[in-house]
Order: sequence, then structure tokens, then C-alpha cells
Amino acid sequence: MASRITAIQSGISGLDDLLHGGFVAGRMYLVHGKPGTGKSLLGMHFLEAGLENDETVLFIHGEESRAEILANGAEVDIDITGAEFLDLGPDSDFFTEDDTYDLVHPSDIEQERYSQDIHDAIREIDPTRVVVDPITQFRYVEANDYQFRKRLLSFMRFLKQREITVVVTATPSSDQKYDTEIRSLSDGIVEVTRGTGGRRIKVAKHRARGQMEGDHGMEIRDTGIDVFPDLVPEQYERSFDLRRVQSGIPELDDLLGGGFERETVAFISGPTGAGKTTTGTQFLAQAADDGIRSTVYLFEENIETFVHRSKSIGIPVDELREEGILSVTEVEPLTHSSEEFAHMVERDVDERGTELVMIDGIDGYTMSIQGEECSLVRKLHALTRLLKNRGITVLVTNEIPEITGISTATSTNLSYVADSIMFVSYVELNGNLRKVVGVLKKRTGGFEHTLREFEIRSDGIHVGEPLSGLHGILQGNPQMGTTGGPVRNE
Repeated sequence: MASRITAIQSGISGLDDLLHGGFVAGRMYLVHGKPGTGKSLLGMHFLEAGLENDETVLFIHGEESRAEILANGAEVDIDITGAEFLDLGPDSDFFTEDDTYDLVHPSDIEQERYSQDIHDAIREIDPTRVVVDPITQFRYVEANDYQFRKRLLSFMRFLKQREITVVVTATPSSDQKYDTEIRSLSDGIVEVTRGTGGRRIKVAKHRARGQMEGDHGMEIRDTGIDVFPDLVPEQYERSFDLRRVQSGIPELDDLLGGGFERETVAFISGPTGAGKTTTGTQFLAQAADDGIRSTVYLFEENIETFVHRSKSIGIPVDELREEGILSVTEVEPLTHSSEEFAHMVERDVDERGTELVMIDGIDGYTMSIQGEECSLVRKLHALTRLLKNRGITVLVTNEIPEITGISTATSTNLSYVADSIMFVSYVELNGNLRKVVGVLKKRTGGFEHTLREFEIRSDGIHVGEPLSGLHGILQGNPQMGTTGGPVRNE
């Protein structure tokens, strides 16, 4: 016997991904969350999708009027003016003379008659989709929890017999038994929350089709709700690319054993002001000369400052942007979840054909992206893995706390993410503050186990010959002597 399980769109593409294709037709779904988390808007998206498919849809409501619901939807570009509305609020009309019925307050009639009137209205409207916002209004007309469960079961069976898909909303209740009843009767449960990590969404239950596990990013914007599923890196069958991304500075490329290997993650670490972003930008500029499209995401400065600073040392970022070979995106603080940022990067890669991505820098990322730092580090790791698997090279600038010396390769224990780590650091020699550049790690190739002097001038980056006669630089205490070259510190 062929399966009758049919998926229908929720109206939110990201949510459909979490639901493995969408809601199952003819079943009941609970959208659970505190006030202000987007429950009603989610239901409205569901109805709007039905209207766009020329379906008849019904909104059963009790806390807001039809005018208020339509106004709320208009604020986020959701239009359900073509829906039927059934107002169960006190002292409200229920299908007046223009194709509605009169519904008196539930306390003035028998519960059986109350349910019968609702059933009669649904029979006349014959919708394919129904939203009940909130489902708690059914509870108010029942004498006890037993009667509520019985009434809800009856309502669900009535809808399923007519192959109607229903979305109901509910706010967490102090009555644990009531919450349990609602959740157990639902075929699917969508949980929406809002906290310090921003808006989140989770499918806790989905009978028949299953769901994408975990919680995911969610935003309410001018165009309604967007859901951003957590990206799962996929494995691609591809041969390793032996080509390298170079800086165009021979001494720096020699230090790196010819450059950073493609399809790897390279960190440029160092203290504030050492030149991490400038060094990364030099790689982007050379990539442009080599015909490689690049994108840089700025977390710690605006585009104008970045362009001006680059131009002042001879890196023509503005011209490369005009040519379309380099894209610069400024990421506004606390406006994106990690999942939304990952989807933004993935979209840019697909649309622009980007082969090199630079994330500038880690501290700005963990401060600007919504969520806890430890979770964000894991999300960043997943993003870099996804990009690598798709053949993208990733540069990441990373600030470390030491002004001189290198006691840790990266901040926040991120060294495991990096295939290569290059650092720029300050040293104090004879009362003068100077900079050095070196390589701490390279998984995919050889590199010089030496340090070179590093300088940023008006005509660009200058890298000197390998330093000799000094030791203790990585400990922040350079001394003249005959001790061998600097210790490699991975």
C-alpha cells in the first residue's frame, strides 16, 4: 500500500529544511514559546503559503482582532488578507451577516454547542490549513483537564478526517501536566526562544518524517521570519590542490615554503596593531592579480577605514572592488546568528564564485555574532570545514594578548582549526620596538624555521632576511648569542 504521507511547505524555507521537507499534510503541529518569540508570525507564514497555493485557510484567534493580526503581518511583509478569520475572543463577532455566524461568550452556552458551532463553521469554510492562536482558548471553556484533552482529541480527529493541517500556538504554562498534554497530542513540536544568543528555533518532535536535530538560528526581519539551519560540512571527492595562495612578497612566500596551500585554513596571529589585517589583505590583492575571486568579512572596522588604510600602503582595495574580483562585507555587531553568517558566506561563495575567504578577526566574530563564545568557536570550525570541503581557502586573523613573544599560537584554543599559523609579533631590541614574522605550523607543507624582520611602510609590506644571532624571541626576551635558531612552537 502506497504511503499517504505528503509534505507541505511551512512558508519558511529554512524551517522546511529542519522538518525534512515540511509539515505532514493532515496533522497537528504545536509552536511553543514565550510571548514575543514569533509564534503567531510562524503561523501566518504557514497560512500565507497556503494562499499563494490557492488554498482556503482559516485563522482561529482569541487574543488579537483580525485588524491587529493583519497589521502585525503587514509590518513584516506577510499578507493573509485572503484568509478566513474566526474570532473566539470575548464579546467578538463570529461570522456576522457578511458570511459569518454569531458566537456568544462560552460561559453563556453549553460546551457541546460551542464546539459544534466551530465544527459547523469549518465545514462551511472547508479550509486546507488552520492556525489556532493560541490553543489555550480551548481550555478556557472546559471544566477540567480531562474535558480539555477529550475536546482537543475530538478537534484533531475532526480536522484529520478532513485532511486539514493545523498549526496551534501555546505559551509555556506553570501547569506541567497541561504542557505535557499538548505536547503529547501534537504530531510535531516547534520550539522558539529568544535570549542572549538571539532568536533560536528547534524541532523537538516530528512524527513520520523526523527532523534536523539541535537548535538553529532564527531572525525576524522586514520580510518576516528567516530560519538558518546549522550547516553540516559535506565530504566531497576531490584531489588535493597543490597550488598555493601567495602574498606576492618573495621573502614572505619563502618563509611560508611557497605560500599557503589552497583548500586549507590559515591563521595570521599577533597582538593588536601588528599588521595582521594588512598582511591578509596583501594575500587578497595578490590573489586578485592571479585571477582568484576573494571575499573579506570585517568584524572590527568599517569598510571606509579598511579601504583607506589599504590604499595608504599601496593596496588598491577600492579598484579591486570596482572590478568585482574582491568583495568587502562589513558585519554589523549582534545582528546575525552564527548560522545566518554561515549561510551568508555560503551564498556569497555560490553567487560570486569566491575561492578565497578572509574572516577578520576572531575576537570581533565572537563579540559580533550572537551566542556563547565556546559555541561560536565550534560553529566557526564547522564553517571553515565546509569551505575547505568545497575547495575554498580560508584566511583568519586572530589577535593574541601578548605584546611581545608568543606563548599561545591562537586565542580561545583555536589552533586545532588551523592548518597553518603565521604570526607577526613585536620585539624590543636596543630600546626600539620592531616586528618579526614567522610560521608556527603548517600541516600540508614545509616552511622556514626562522624569523624575519617585518615592516609596513607607505609602499607596502617589507620582509627582511632571516634573523640570526638572536634567541629567546618567542619568549619575548630576545638576546644576542650563539644559540640555534628560534624554537618551533606549535
